Amino acid sequence: MSDSIGNDPMSDLASIRSRQDGLSRKERAAAQHSKGKLTAQERIELLADSGSFVELERFKMPFGEEFSKEKVNMFGDGLLMGYCTVGGRTVVVFAEDFTFMGGSMGRTHLEKIAKAIALALEMNVPVVGLYDSGGARIQEGVMSLAEMGAMFFNNVMASGVVPQIAVIMGPSAGGACYSPALNDFIIMVEKTSYMFITGPKVVKSVTGEDIDSEGLGGAKVHSTSSGVATFSAATDADALKLVKAILSYLPSSHLDQPPVTTPAPSLGDDDPAVNTLVPLDPKKAYDIRRLVRAVFDTDTLFEVAPGFARNGVVGFARLLGAPVGIVATQPMVLGGVLDIDVSDKISKFVRFCDSFNVPLVTFVDTPGYMPGKSQEHGGIIRHGAKVIYAYSEATVPKVTIVVRKAYGGAYIALCSRKLGADLVLAYPTAEIAVMGAEGGIEIIRKKELEAVPQDKREEVFAKMVEEYRREYMNPYISAARGYVDAVIEPASTRRTLASALGKLTARKRRRNAKPRGVHGDMPV
Repeated sequence: MSDSIGNDPMSDLASIRSRQDGLSRKERAAAQHSKGKLTAQERIELLADSGSFVELERFKMPFGEEFSKEKVNMFGDGLLMGYCTVGGRTVVVFAEDFTFMGGSMGRTHLEKIAKAIALALEMNVPVVGLYDSGGARIQEGVMSLAEMGAMFFNNVMASGVVPQIAVIMGPSAGGACYSPALNDFIIMVEKTSYMFITGPKVVKSVTGEDIDSEGLGGAKVHSTSSGVATFSAATDADALKLVKAILSYLPSSHLDQPPVTTPAPSLGDDDPAVNTLVPLDPKKAYDIRRLVRAVFDTDTLFEVAPGFARNGVVGFARLLGAPVGIVATQPMVLGGVLDIDVSDKISKFVRFCDSFNVPLVTFVDTPGYMPGKSQEHGGIIRHGAKVIYAYSEATVPKVTIVVRKAYGGAYIALCSRKLGADLVLAYPTAEIAVMGAEGGIEIIRKKELEAVPQDKREEVFAKMVEEYRREYMNPYISAARGYVDAVIEPASTRRTLASALGKLTARKRRRNAKPRGVHGDMPV
């Protein structure tokens, strides 16, 4: 080793750093750029505030290699890792360098990722991983597999303690997929990233299916069909903008409160136009996002997993500058029904918000759980129970607004009074019942209907439905029994929520939290 270092230590350091930078910025950059990808260094520079990145373990060598400035191309083992500020807040970040052995995860590489996550835990700050790797390094065998286990373990230890964001900016194959999967948010870059456990060649040999990497595990597949990816982005730069947007709504750790923008927007006067956003006809569809945007601060709705399970909307918004978690059923898609996918989407988001002190506001307009053979065989009972579990377990302030339909088990599951809601509001258009009026009449007045002449039956049925809806499904019945705290007009929602969340955030305690070290058995 000694003959690789000169007599001028400062000159040696400058020389090594210069050669490292030259490799990452020049010789290797062209290969990445030709694929529409940035280098690991460029990605970190785009994410971090200017000049804030501090690299750690820059000179760490692949397992079995000794230090030598002649091996400068091996320094770091294909992983940049350190800390920086993003929007003025400290974040730990690591980025895989695909130009070094395909970004493969060797022992040293994985040790550095595990250390990055552990460092985020020690500092109580978010960790952002920029993934671009072909998976475990075959040449290192069990050593790479063992250290991958250490990475997974740290991901789990960090879960619910600090926010974890994974950005897939190239391949993420085999067991390496599970580190991003253990993160809170996954962003994939369109056309250049993919995730799968077994690649197209293995699929072809085992099942006979012909499929390419994009079709098997590209950004579109995972952001719309599988739900693995939370977001898809057109470019590396767009993906990193999404990271910054996510972080802007989140506290640095579970010990902190979400960041409030200053100066906070004024409350303003009630807007009568909001009263026209919800159709009086319960069968007429509308976009629930228009209502959410009208209630919260202008242009602050940030939808999470917008392409997956679109019959439900989840995301963040701000109310007087303070972040709030939004859950809303979407009448524009499948009538806002709860199915397997949307149950997973809602329950994951609720648990995340509860972990990081983000209060929850739920807008309910749903005819219930999705019926059908595929749903029952797919486990809608188990998946639907996740929503009940997540809301019941959550100890953050929870406000529920019944907008229109709130039928059956879905009414209960979407944070009803007995499921732990701190405040339940209803609009005059709300309908709370075991089932819809038509189904109810067909059961409870079946004999009366059968006695009506066939030519009059449709007319009589319509009158019965309207009578039932007016007399038994209106929100005042629920309010009279204490299941609804107040019936309000939509225009006053913003003012009512601002008052309620301000008081609840200041006063609420974790009264229903389990003893330390005890956790339940969520139906996963």
